[in-house]
Amino acid sequence: MAGVTPHTSDAPGGTRVLAVANQKGGVAKTTTVASLGAALAQRGKQVLLVDLDPQASLTFSLGVDPEELDLSVRGVLLGEKDPSDVIVVTDEAVHLLPSTIELAQAEETLATRTGREQRLRVALETVAGDYDWIILDCPPSLGVLTAAALTAATDLLIPLQCETLAHRGVGQLLDTVHDVRTFTNPDLRILGVLPTAYDGRTKHARAVLDAITTSYELAVVEPPIPRTVRFAEAPAYGQSILRTAAKHRGAQAYREVADALLAT
Repeated sequence: MAGVTPHTSDAPGGTRVLAVANQKGGVAKTTTVASLGAALAQRGKQVLLVDLDPQASLTFSLGVDPEELDLSVRGVLLGEKDPSDVIVVTDEAVHLLPSTIELAQAEETLATRTGREQRLRVALETVAGDYDWIILDCPPSLGVLTAAALTAATDLLIPLQCETLAHRGVGQLLDTVHDVRTFTNPDLRILGVLPTAYDGRTKHARAVLDAITTSYELAVVEPPIPRTVRFAEAPAYGQSILRTAAKHRGAQAYREVADALLAT
């Protein structure tokens, strides 16, 4: 993972809090969170995943039906529930702070609340000592929920499909990161971009990746995640690709990314 320096977390117990963010939809944020969480758990780490998307795709992908939940991250962000009251255990040994569609309404409410960007950070501090890694699945927007995630995070990973519109999206996200560093989290570190659905055989994919890393001086987190239908199939089983297709090159790629993160 070129360009990344060793990191010492200031979070309780040395917990790493990783935000996976890109306001562009369909770039494999949820797949990345679920797969990295499973990979880190396979390495013996205690992992908490946090679903901050009102679409609740991560929650569904890990075998939890959002429509059957009485408690979710909504109550945590509004100060009504402690995280420990809401966390559920998934089949892949990772813990989950789930989401429901009600989070969309809560985001509107949070916009008028004092300390809205700090609420997730403060809530996670109550359970951070139980985990080595907390991974935040951000919504496809640059609103209050993403700002809260970046405020709570020690590190940021940017999944990126190497296509023309990705260039514009990364620039917008980095503008938000600049604001977060200025006002709420000066120590936030960008690990880099993670190429997803990547086909290195195409000149276009390589050219877009080169342009983004050069323009924004971002590291590339390796290996790239290959394009495969296995990622789309996994949520139907309520598991990550590391369980549904453990020996597939896509699963192995996420294991290698997890190892790279552990080495930083």
